[in-house]
Formats: sequence, structure tokens, C-alpha cells
Amino acid sequence: MNLMYGFGLLAAGLSIINAIFSYQAKAIDPGFGPMLWFQLRMLPLMFFSNVMIGYGVKYLYRAFQSLTFALTVSKGLEILVCVVMGYLFLKEVPTWRTYAGLGVVVCGFVLTRWR
Repeated sequence: MNLMYGFGLLAAGLSIINAIFSYQAKAIDPGFGPMLWFQLRMLPLMFFSNVMIGYGVKYLYRAFQSLTFALTVSKGLEILVCVVMGYLFLKEVPTWRTYAGLGVVVCGFVLTRWR
């Protein structure tokens, strides 16, 4: 159950944070004033997203008993969320290089856990 809670909280928190930054890149004027005002309005969402990510890592740590593994899983999930947000907000279609890079990350992940 810790594994499901961990993945769910991480996915939700990372999705919210990456959606905020993707929206900012696409729709908010890059000037300091509009960007600052947008970030101030997003502070409550950023706070709750940060709490979700923290608890997600905590539950993954409980499930695997390895902080390194829990953080590696969270970074892998973050990369996947970034690819999805790039497609949704900026219409960046993943290419073969994207998939090759994700494959390298997965291979590195497997190598770190191989005993």
C-alpha cells in the first residue's frame, strides 16, 4: 500500500508543479512583474505539491527501505511527467531521441538495482 501511496502522491505533486511551470512558460509574460505576480498566486499550490512530493518519497522509502531507490524512482517519474507536460502545453512531440534518453535512464536505473 505504501508503494501505491508513494507513486500517487509523487505523480500528483510532480504533475501540479510541472503544469505550473509549463503554463508560465507558455502564457505568462516573461517580464519580472507578471511572473512574480503569477508565482505569488501559485504559492499555495506549490506548497501542497511540495508536501505531496515529500510524502510520496517517504512512502516509497517505507516500501523499498532505500532512500536512494526512492529518490531515483521520483526522478524517473519526474522525467516522464516533464515529457507529458511538454506535449500537453508546448506541443513538443517526443522523438526517437526522447525515447532513447528515457531508455538510457531506465537502463541506469536497472543497473543501480542489479545485485
